[in-house]
Amino acid sequence: MLAGAGSMLMLAAIPGTARAANAMTAGSPTSTAPGASRASLITQGTTLVHADMHNHTVMSDGDGSADAAFASMREAGLDVAALTDHATMFSIEGLSQSEWNTTGNLANAANDPGQFTAIRGFEWSHPLLGHINVWNTSDFADLWRAGSTPSLYRWLEGRPGGLASFNHPGREVGRFSNFSFYASARDQLVGLEMFNRTDDYLFEGWSSGMSSPLVACLNAGWRPGLTGVTDEHGTTWGFHEGKGRSGLWVTENTRAAVFEAMAARRCFATRVSGLRLDATANGVRMGQVLGVTSGDIRFRVDLDRGTVWDGKPLRIQVLRPGTSAPTVVDVVDTLCGSVADFTVPLDAADGNWVVLRVSDPELPNPTPGPSGHPCNDFGVAYSSPWWLRP
Repeated sequence: MLAGAGSMLMLAAIPGTARAANAMTAGSPTSTAPGASRASLITQGTTLVHADMHNHTVMSDGDGSADAAFASMREAGLDVAALTDHATMFSIEGLSQSEWNTTGNLANAANDPGQFTAIRGFEWSHPLLGHINVWNTSDFADLWRAGSTPSLYRWLEGRPGGLASFNHPGREVGRFSNFSFYASARDQLVGLEMFNRTDDYLFEGWSSGMSSPLVACLNAGWRPGLTGVTDEHGTTWGFHEGKGRSGLWVTENTRAAVFEAMAARRCFATRVSGLRLDATANGVRMGQVLGVTSGDIRFRVDLDRGTVWDGKPLRIQVLRPGTSAPTVVDVVDTLCGSVADFTVPLDAADGNWVVLRVSDPELPNPTPGPSGHPCNDFGVAYSSPWWLRP
């Protein structure tokens, strides 16, 4: 089931042809595929839920009425969904206090513990520094109350239980003051969007001389889980195949359990519906700290998308710290619907994090990095990082 890094496999297209695979990324409305079962083949005690934590309505710069959003996302097959309209962004009108209250009421009405988790959040928005989603707070902050990222981090510190994410990292030129590290906010910054809409952000800004947002963020000292979102601004919430979404490994489908999984970084980013990704390193789940400084690390990766991708060739790239782009220390060919099992030597002297990227080797990365880089193929998913000790 597992082929060595150098092996060549016959490549199968997404049902039909490569043309169909390309069409999958176009963002056209479609019903979500049934996908894989929700039980991991390599861990116990949690269940997979499919989540989209970044969506907009007419209460900021979206087109659709907030009254319809949660129902649309549940109908599309999502298990967890959030509305995160913009707080005020200079000339762009954002949430008012009454709209913030309305979002909370809509989330409470749609919330169905055990079946569907509806969440209220907001998007703090600075036109130069960047945008940050915040969830699980009783109030919201805009540019007038938190006009810089350190101010927002201090605001967040005052709200224990509040969680946040770096959104579309690198789209705004300031890049959160180039991911300047604020240690006391580290535990609450639980997300880094690797897929936003149809875009893979691994090499965002690279062609303009900037470093990979993943490398900049993790090298700075932040410890986010990796996520995907649709960042929906239209009226078809949840129904766009090929846009980002997240997988969360939860003990139950409730708000408390969802926030616990986010805080534990038990999540992955993808842009295909119905995907199951679970991964361990020396038995430790993604998102956690490994109790080693160096040595051979055994990875096990459970990948499945149900019958639609059964046996489809995929590739796993082992990403390590670099400068402008991540260093790839191993590439493993595998088949969807199987458990990949491989060992890679790691040393904290080379950097303290490791991420697994899953790709489709048949398709190109629309936003490639350096010439010949192994991640210049089509990104399907990212595991959350592991951190070596110290």
